[in-house]
Amino acid sequence: MSIRRSSGLVGAASLALILTGCGFSSESGSDSSDKGGTRVFTADNGKITIPAAPKRVVATGYAVPALIEADAPLAGISSWKRGEPMMSKEDLAEYKKLPKVAGELATETNYEAIAEADPDLIVIGVPAPVLGDIDVKRLEGIAPVVAIGPTVPSAWRELSRKQSDAAGALKQFDAAKNTYEDKAAELAEKYKDVLPQLKLGHVGSYGDAAKGTFQREFNGSWGTNIAEDIGAEYYGKVKKTGPGSQSVSEYPSIEELPAAFREADVMTYSVNADGSVPKSVQYVLDSKLWKNLPAVKAGKAFPFRYTEAATYGEAVVTLDAIDKSLAPLLNR
Repeated sequence: MSIRRSSGLVGAASLALILTGCGFSSESGSDSSDKGGTRVFTADNGKITIPAAPKRVVATGYAVPALIEADAPLAGISSWKRGEPMMSKEDLAEYKKLPKVAGELATETNYEAIAEADPDLIVIGVPAPVLGDIDVKRLEGIAPVVAIGPTVPSAWRELSRKQSDAAGALKQFDAAKNTYEDKAAELAEKYKDVLPQLKLGHVGSYGDAAKGTFQREFNGSWGTNIAEDIGAEYYGKVKKTGPGSQSVSEYPSIEELPAAFREADVMTYSVNADGSVPKSVQYVLDSKLWKNLPAVKAGKAFPFRYTEAATYGEAVVTLDAIDKSLAPLLNR
């Protein structure tokens, strides 16, 4: 059974998942030439000559969970606390063991620590606007640098593959991808008579209670894209689209809650990994406007954990959490 891809991918979805005869994936931007143990890899920062089989890789940002999961030959990583709750026991142990050469922010890059790690490849996994906070030229004096950062939230599928490809770690990546797709297909079958017929709405965790706003996430956003792979459809679209996540989510005032979700048959909302509710979401749940929504009054409002999954392994955890939350729909 094929997995329906999120409509929010837009341009990112045009990256075809096709392997060339040389074993380099065309969607990763790597050319088929292999001269002297190197290859040319197309990244956010241009066409970069990198080792064909890297031996010591430094990863930062979103590349950290992707390359740990792909069993890449890592010599150092940045801190990535947001992903810890979604890591397997083995991956978490590896994450804790690896030398930390940067903090949570791009501005917390430790260039001396990266040099001491003696990498032959550096994979930077930060959004393009944040790349300016990193002295790429300085890093290039240490090792070849490929920047492969996030675009729209749902593009983690293609981006994690590019990161794994750059690090020469596609075998383990493909295994994790297959596991996810098998699980998603299983759940799509489980919910096929219920979920595709429903209109869903989602409240994300990035609203600002102090400003009286909430986050509405549409197809292709953090809280929605994995649920889409099992048949969920988040209706509507952004009123004023922008780059990246601004094309799949918006921040209306709380007064707009009834108009935003009046048509929703089911509401979902982001919660923390431990199940607790973020302040920005609790602000919405405490509102009388929320309590009067048709879906909420009908008892069809469900929390989603692990909404920031950015690898196939993490996304399996998200699928399990979504299945647990949506299970009551099968009993109605």
